[in-house]
Amino acid sequence: MEKSAAVASLGEHTLLMPAWVRAALGANDRLKLYFSVLQAAAQHAERPESAAIDLTRERVAAGIRDTWLDALPIAAEKTGDGYLLPDLPRLCAALRADLETMARPCVAAEPAGELTARTRTWLEWLDALAGDRLPAAALAALTHGDRGSGDGVHVLVMDLHKALNRLASDLAKETIDGAHVWGLLPADRARVRAFMRGLNRTAPLRFDHPGLDTAATRDGDRLIVQNDIGTNDAHVLVVTVEPSRVTLTYSDLHETRFRFFQDVLAERGAQWSVVAPTVQADLNAGETFYVGTATFDCPDPAAQDAALDFVGSRIVFLIDWNRARKRLQMFVAKRDAIAILRETARRDVGHMGWLRAGGADLVFRAMQDAGYGVFRIGDRLADALGDAGAREFLVDVMVLAGEDQLRGRPQALTGEETRLLLLRRVRDRSSEFDLVAEHAAYCHELASAVRDAVAASGDATAITGLPARAKSWERGADELVSAARAAGERHPRRQPIARLLALADDVADALEEAVFVLGLVAERPRPILAGRVREPLTRLADTLLAAVQDYVRALAIARGLRHGEDLDQSNALLDAVWRIDLAERRCDEHHRAARRAMVGELDAAADLMLAADLAAAIELASDRLLASGYAMRELALAREGGGT
Repeated sequence: MEKSAAVASLGEHTLLMPAWVRAALGANDRLKLYFSVLQAAAQHAERPESAAIDLTRERVAAGIRDTWLDALPIAAEKTGDGYLLPDLPRLCAALRADLETMARPCVAAEPAGELTARTRTWLEWLDALAGDRLPAAALAALTHGDRGSGDGVHVLVMDLHKALNRLASDLAKETIDGAHVWGLLPADRARVRAFMRGLNRTAPLRFDHPGLDTAATRDGDRLIVQNDIGTNDAHVLVVTVEPSRVTLTYSDLHETRFRFFQDVLAERGAQWSVVAPTVQADLNAGETFYVGTATFDCPDPAAQDAALDFVGSRIVFLIDWNRARKRLQMFVAKRDAIAILRETARRDVGHMGWLRAGGADLVFRAMQDAGYGVFRIGDRLADALGDAGAREFLVDVMVLAGEDQLRGRPQALTGEETRLLLLRRVRDRSSEFDLVAEHAAYCHELASAVRDAVAASGDATAITGLPARAKSWERGADELVSAARAAGERHPRRQPIARLLALADDVADALEEAVFVLGLVAERPRPILAGRVREPLTRLADTLLAAVQDYVRALAIARGLRHGEDLDQSNALLDAVWRIDLAERRCDEHHRAARRAMVGELDAAADLMLAADLAAAIELASDRLLASGYAMRELALAREGGGT
C-alpha cells in the first residue's frame, strides 16, 4: 500500500492536502489545454480551409507529453448540429480524470459543499458522453465561461481554481516575502524571492486595490508560482520555472490588455505563443477570452531570477488597465491611450494613482480652468495640444498623480498642479506653427519650380506639367488656410496663426501666378527669357528662393522657442527675418533691372507683357514674404515672452 493511501485510510486528509493541491494545479493547466483543443477543433471544423491552430507549445507547458492531442483539431469535421471528433472518448476520459484530480482537495475540505455536488454532476455528465460525435450544446457546456449562461465544466474549473487558491493560502505555513509557499526545494527559495522582489517593488502602485496574492509550490521537476492579479475569475498568471527556462501562462478577457502585456514581455525577450479563444465570445459583453504562453530562455539561475523579477514587477500594471484605457480614450485615440499606458509602465508609475486622484475628471477640470480661449465644449485634448502633445501631457499627469498619491498629498493639490501643467503645455506648444510650416513647404516648392524654369530660359520641356503641379500645391496651401481660419473661429487664441497664414498665402498665390505666366511663355514661338532678359530674372528668382529658405529656417526656430529660454535662438530668428528684409530690397533692384532689359530686348507687345508679368509676380511674392516674416517674428517673440 502507498503511503498516501495509508494516510487516506486514516481519514487524515489534511496531511495529503499539499500534494493534492499540487496535483490539482497541474490538472488545472491540463484542463485549460483540453478546452483550447476543443475550441480549436470546432473552429477548424467550421472553417476547414483555414489552418488548424498549433497548440504544441501549450501542451508541453502543461506537462503533457503524449502527442495525440495535436492531431485532434486537424481531424475534426462538422456534422449536423455538432462535430465529429476522433479520439473524443479519450479526451473525455482525460477531462474526467483531471476534473476529479482538481476537485479532490476541495471535495476533501467540504464533502457536502456546493463544489462537491457540482463536480459529481459534471463527472456523471462526462460519463454519459459516448461516441465520436460532440453536439454543439455539449461543446458549449464544456467550454463556455459565462456564468449568465448557466453552469458548465469550464465555469466549475474556474470556481475550483479559486477554491484551490484559498486552500493553498491556508495550507502554507511559510511565507517568502509575502508569497505563500510549501513543498519547496532549497533552490526554489531564491527563485520565489526574485519574483517577489519585482512584485513588491511595484506593488505599492496598486494602492488600496485588491489583488497580487501569490502562492508557490513544487510540482515534480517544476516550480510553480501563481499570482491572482486582481479579482476577475479569468485574469490569472501562472509561472513555471524549469531548468534553462521560465514559462508564463497568462489569461485575460480583454484582447487589448492581453496584447499590451504581450508587448511588454516581448520587449524583454519573451517568445509568445498565442492560444485560440478558450471560451465563447459571449463572455464579458462579447469580448474574447485569450490565453497565451510566454517563454524566457534562461541559461543560468541569474537569468531566471532576472526574468522572474521583471515579470513580477509588471503585474501591477494590469490591474484596472482596461478602465484606465477607456478613460484615456476620452482625450486621445485608442492607440495613443495604449502608448501612454505602456510608457507609464516603463517608468514604473502606472495608472492607478491617476485613477485614484480623479482620472478623467482631473484632466477635464484642468481643461475647464484653462479658459474659453483654449478649450470649448466638445473639444478633445489633442485639438489644443496635438496628438503627440496630448500623449506627453497625459504621461506627465499620470506621473504627477502617481507620485502625489504615494506621498499622500491632497487631490486638490494634484488638480492645481495638473492645471498649471496644462497651461504651460498650451503656452509652450510649438505645434501651433505646424500649419504655417506645412504652408511654407508649399511656398518653397513653388519658389524652387519658378527658379528652375527661369534658369532654363522658360524652355517648354522644363515647364511641362509644372502649371498643374503648381495649382495642386497652391490648392493644398489654400486648404491649410481654411483649416486655420476654422480653428480661429472656434478658438480666439488661434486667430493670430490664421492671420499669419492668410499673409503667407499671398506668397503662394503670387508664385502660382508666376508659374501660370511661365506656361504662357513656353507657348510662344520664340524664346523671350534669353539674352539680357534672362540674367536679371534669374537673379530675381534666386533671391526670392533664398528668402523663402530663410523664412522656413525662421519658422523652425520659432517652433522651438520657449518662454525665457535660449537668447541665441531668439537672435537667430531676428537674423533670419532681417535676411528676408534684405532679400526683398534686392528683389526690387532685380525687378527694375529686368524691366530695363525687357524694354531693350523685346519688341513684340505680347512678349513684353508676359515677361513683365512674370517679373512682377516674383517681386510681389517677395513683398508678401516680407510681410509674413514680420508677422511670424512678432507672433513668435510675443509667445516666447509669455504673451498669447
